[in-house]
Amino acid sequence: MIDLPLTPAQEAEAQRIAAIIGKKAQEEALNMARIMASKPDSQLLGATEFEIRNRAHVFAAHAIKTALNERKKGGTKDPA
Repeated sequence: MIDLPLTPAQEAEAQRIAAIIGKKAQEEALNMARIMASKPDSQLLGATEFEIRNRAHVFAAHAIKTALNERKKGGTKDPA
């Protein structure tokens, strides 16, 4: 767990965003597991490793896009 001092409103927003991206994370974890399960040990590194890493980067981009879209809908306000 990351130890970030959040206000109650920020923690609520973090929980809300986590719930939204959680379904996508579960789907992607299963996709990655299927890819890895389909490969013999000798093929887990190299091309398969890069495929898994790429999928992780695509998911991370999805998480950031989701957070931005949720803020546009009136979520967390900029404290500045």
